Amino acid sequence: MNYLFDHEKLKVYRRSLEFIEWVDPVIESLPNSLSVKNQIDRASTSIPLNIAEGNGKWSPKDRCRFFDVARGSTLECAAALDIAVVKKKLDTETAATGKAILVEITKMLVGLIKANDTDRKFGEVNYLRESGLEEEFYLVDPEIEQE
Repeated sequence: MNYLFDHEKLKVYRRSLEFIEWVDPVIESLPNSLSVKNQIDRASTSIPLNIAEGNGKWSPKDRCRFFDVARGSTLECAAALDIAVVKKKLDTETAATGKAILVEITKMLVGLIKANDTDRKFGEVNYLRESGLEEEFYLVDPEIEQE
């Protein structure tokens, strides 16, 4: 018989494993002297581990804490890819492919967080953009198209 843990049934968990499979050759191609190499390895590994641990918690608050950490790790991976590009150790197209996978994972994690935390206020992170302060403080680059 083939048994599955509950987290293995989650699309976001499976997609996070696909990201690890995608990013592993990228990590291997980076020079050992590049500190972001170890960082992206650890951050990418953190995504499915926190999804699994969070999904096994009983309370919605505990689940969300781990889903939040997994979401933070997706953002960390995206930043690590950006750093590798800026340091000319990775081409832009390759980084864009990885970041597209990370966007999917992030959206799914936000969905899990919303489903488990009905008290949380969403959309507050956009208050600077809505008030026009982003241009003054450069928190959101007005030259970059926003969703």
